[in-house]
Parts: sequence; C-alpha cells; structure tokens
Amino acid sequence: MDALQFQAPHQTKGQTTMKALQFQAAGEAKVVDIDIPEIAADEVLVAARSVGVCHSDIELLEGRYIIPFEYPIIPGHEWSGEVVRTGADVDSFTVGDRVVGECVIGEDHFGFSISGAAAEFFVAKAAWLHQLPDNVSYTSGALVEPFSCGYYALLKAGNVNASDVLVVLGAGPIGLGVVAAAAIMGAQTLVVEPSEARRQAALQLGAREAVAPDAVEEILGRLSNGRGADVVVEATGRPDVMASALEIAGHGARLVYVGIDVGNAAPARLGLIQSKELSVSGSIGSPGVWEACLRFMAASGLDLGSLVTQEYPAERAIEALKASRDSATNIKVHMKFEGTL
Repeated sequence: MDALQFQAPHQTKGQTTMKALQFQAAGEAKVVDIDIPEIAADEVLVAARSVGVCHSDIELLEGRYIIPFEYPIIPGHEWSGEVVRTGADVDSFTVGDRVVGECVIGEDHFGFSISGAAAEFFVAKAAWLHQLPDNVSYTSGALVEPFSCGYYALLKAGNVNASDVLVVLGAGPIGLGVVAAAAIMGAQTLVVEPSEARRQAALQLGAREAVAPDAVEEILGRLSNGRGADVVVEATGRPDVMASALEIAGHGARLVYVGIDVGNAAPARLGLIQSKELSVSGSIGSPGVWEACLRFMAASGLDLGSLVTQEYPAERAIEALKASRDSATNIKVHMKFEGTL
C-alpha cells in the first residue's frame, strides 16, 4: 500500500475541497484532496463524524467484492454523520440533524459500488437515512450497521427472552452485537470464542459466560440443565463451526446462520435437523429493521462504544486500514472526521 500523504489543513469556512480515503486500484489506498460533491434535489450532503472499517472494506481494497465495482472508490458503509446541506426537494431532514444510513440501496451497495462515507463530506439520498437518537453517540451510531445485522438475526430466531439459553458462536463485531441485544432481551447468553480479548468484550456486553471452544459442552450443560441450547446464532462463517451448531442445539432449538461462507464445506450431521426438530434459518444484512433497531438502542441505553478499540483522525486513515487487519488486537477501528462548512 502506498504511504500516507499529508496535506495542509483545510479552511473551515468557504471550504471547496475535502479529505477522503480513496481506493485507487487493487492494493492502493490514499488520503486525497478532492472537491466537495454537489447534491441533487433529493439528496443531502453529510459531514462524516465516525466511520468504521469492516473486513469487507479490506476485500474491496484487495479487488474482490460480492457485486461489481470500479476504482477509484471511496469506502465506508458503517458511519454516522451530520447533515450540512439539503436538496430543494428534501423536507425530512434539516441542517444539523444527526444521521446514519443504510448501505444496500437497490442493486447498489453504498461504500462499494457507489462511493461511501470515508470522506469529510459525502452525498446520500434522504430516503437512505435515519435520525440518530439524541442519546446515541456518533461512535455508537457508526456501529448501527453491524449491530443491526445481529439484531436482525435475533428477530429471525423469534421471541428471544429470559427462558432461553442462547449460544453465540464467534465474537466478531456482529457476534458481539448479538450478545448485546440478547442480553437486553433477557436471554442467558453463552459466547464461544477462541480469543480471550473478545471473550472479555462479550462479558462486558452482558454475556453470562464466554468460553473457548473446548469448554462448550461443560458450560452449556450447566446453563441448560443438560437440554442444550434453545437458540444458536452462528457468526463465524467457518464451515466446521457451522456444522457444530447442530450438535449443541437442544430439542426444538432455533438456529440462525449469520456468518458467511460460500463455496467451502465441512461434514455435518444433517439428520439432527429432523431428529431434534430444529428450526434453521439464514440471515443476511438487516433489511427493514433499522428504525426498530434504533428505537431498541435508544430505549435500552445500549452503548456499543467498547467495541471500538482504536480511533484515527481522517489524515491517518491508512493507519486505520492497517490496524483493522490486526484482529488479535482490534475488534473495531474507527476513522474520525470533523469537517464543517
């Protein structure tokens, strides 16, 4: 990757250019000065405040993503920001509103096939946006996108409550989002994760127990009085772990697969689906639940800020990319922006 290039600070009034993290070719990322974009009548200009780095951003930089894209592209699909301009036809938002936005827009993916939020200012259509509740910080706001995926997975499981022993396989950002939501819903949550640091993060977010994979049987047996898990959320995307979900599920359990793997395989005893009368579903993204998710966060007072293990200012965005690759140290890395017009 090319070395970071530093530019002189911008003026805060009458500003016409901005800093942006731009992927210019496979493996080539730079912090560049480009013009602040113009907006159409149905669009708003948003000043980014906090932008998360996701593993899929790294895949984009490496030249691979699940839908077609072209370089140069500005990444950033996990974000929070402030509205600084509105188009003539926009009446749902005003300057100063704190907002977050969805990243799957029809056939396009914000931050992938169209430029995203890793810039001082960026364009979004009002229809993509949601008001960020007053008691949800910009940092937590930039975690709504991964959290909403975990929240949606629990909705797919159906009626998660204090009667359930719920096992989360994997404590990445989405798995930890499942932990946080399940704890608020009242479930007794057991997290299975090899990383000690991520197990501690799970406990901080409300997990009843967090164990290494070799300790699952003993702890789950104690929590469930031997009946097995009532709900299993698989959040690793590793085929062998996906197969193990069938083994730890109790009779009549609900299994939700949110970790993604397409093309790899592992042996699995599929007959357990029938013999245990399991309900199995897949979950991808968070369609149609953002408003409910934001109400959930606001009403519960959920603070996801502990998931952010490092923050970098805009001019150090290249360092943020590098830090995000260190999964042993970091759970979530954020870039911070302070642009004003």
